[in-house]
Amino acid sequence: MIEHNTVEYRRVIISLALGSFLIFCNLYYFQPILPLLSQSLSISETTSNWIFAASTLALSVCLVPWAICSESVGRRKIMLIGLFAMPFIGISLVLGNSFYALILGRAVMGIAIAAFASVAVAYMVEELHSTAFSHAIGVYIAANSLGGIAGRILGGTLTELYGWKHAVLLIALLTVAGAIAVYKLLPAQKQFKPQKGLFFHHNKAVIKHLQNRRVWFAMLIGAANFALFVNVYTVMGFRLVAPPHDLTIGLASLIFLCYLAGTVSSTFSGKWCSRRNPLHGMILGAFICFFGLLIAYFDTIPAMFMSLILISLGGFFTHTLAYSWVSQNANEAKATATALYLVHYYIGGSLGGFFLLYCWQSMSWLGVMIGGSALIAVILLLSFALLKQHPRVADNSEKQLVKVAAK
Repeated sequence: MIEHNTVEYRRVIISLALGSFLIFCNLYYFQPILPLLSQSLSISETTSNWIFAASTLALSVCLVPWAICSESVGRRKIMLIGLFAMPFIGISLVLGNSFYALILGRAVMGIAIAAFASVAVAYMVEELHSTAFSHAIGVYIAANSLGGIAGRILGGTLTELYGWKHAVLLIALLTVAGAIAVYKLLPAQKQFKPQKGLFFHHNKAVIKHLQNRRVWFAMLIGAANFALFVNVYTVMGFRLVAPPHDLTIGLASLIFLCYLAGTVSSTFSGKWCSRRNPLHGMILGAFICFFGLLIAYFDTIPAMFMSLILISLGGFFTHTLAYSWVSQNANEAKATATALYLVHYYIGGSLGGFFLLYCWQSMSWLGVMIGGSALIAVILLLSFALLKQHPRVADNSEKQLVKVAAK
């Protein structure tokens, strides 16, 4: 096992953090470009969301299959396949000239991203000593968050300067360089033992998790929560580039700096969980998001930024607690349970975009407030249902919170 603060440890953490940064950069860089694509392709705002949602939907359905595949061929090979595929997929996006070609390309990108995202943590668990892993996972999660923020800001800024096709090409070149660095740095696996015949085992585990209300309700909370907070940013992008604000794509993309507030709240959730009921924390996070929706009713840029800060604080707080709840309350096959949580999470984010953009097109921000409130109501109902079944869960058994920031 690789010990903390050794040369091999530093190679592992640098390479996996870089890979994490790259996959989330590639996943999210199209999000701030949607208003421009909506205009240039002459499609509605809701329809344009397919370009973003195709990748997250494909990612969600491919997480578990890639994880199963890695049990036979190894984690490192799967991660490298995903990383080296991404720049070629990015180049294909530039060559396609139709809306449907973009959707197809983004879906394939989601499949490639899932290859890395599904097994990176498993690689660390197997190769690193427990002390080294506890340090490495924090760096890896921080890279997730920074990759998502950087991808969105780069996508918006480069599009404003050079056009969206050149932005895609530049990010593809960045990904090639990063993938080569990961290939050179990431050590070969020494602790991995191939296993076969796990397909039916994982299927049975998935069914058991869905039958366990204590686990499944938390997965649904994650889905509704991500449907709200990631897609409020998409709607806000359309709002800022439209009259009366008329911001450029580059300036509008700076709203994603508000995501940093979520990184702060996700770390605070560990302290909350050691002293209080995590279900109360999920409820608190939902109410913070609700107040954020209300503040954005005022059509000023400071109010919108404050809104996004609050929604990021509440959304990441709820997500971290729900994710941890799933891993702690799954009776068996905990890795499958957390992968299934991410499936719900990304499907919620994909479908939530269509829902909130439809609300935006129908009734402007008032419609988004109504739609967002409906999603918050779902989170509250599920949280209270869990609370009714398990009123006393915040004891020492709940103190081991895995700090997870959103992507």
